[in-house]
Amino acid sequence: MTLRAEILDTGNPKIKSASIIINAPASKIFDVIANPQMHSIIDGSYSVRSVIKGPKRLALGSKFGMNMEIGIKYRITNTVVEFEENKLIAWRHLGRWIWRYELKEISPTQTVVIESFDGTTTPLNLWLKVRKAYPYTQKAVAKTLVRLKEYCEAN
Repeated sequence: MTLRAEILDTGNPKIKSASIIINAPASKIFDVIANPQMHSIIDGSYSVRSVIKGPKRLALGSKFGMNMEIGIKYRITNTVVEFEENKLIAWRHLGRWIWRYELKEISPTQTVVIESFDGTTTPLNLWLKVRKAYPYTQKAVAKTLVRLKEYCEAN
């Protein structure tokens, strides 16, 4: 059986989301997401290579730089723009699209995690459309959630 995240219909073509149930407490999952060192391990797009700089644990306003590769190698600096301990974390970069994780504890040992790519605030929407970023990103958020589940349940 192949493990899959559920693709969510957000009603907005600029917001791509997926959800998954992870058999772990929200605090454990949040610790993984809030640690930039873990992003290359859980990234389903395989574009996050490594951390350049940043704190070991993110908080509201934290900045962190990443080595990336999508066809070409580049660096990007992200800023945490939403944060609620063990429930919500989101960051954006110069392109102003947002990566958001929402955690909802079902029980002390089970958590629903929703990841979203939110392009509603970017001035680069035409570029995202030309690059076919929305369909690609829909798959990437689902794959990231599967990798997050696998990591959290194994460690």
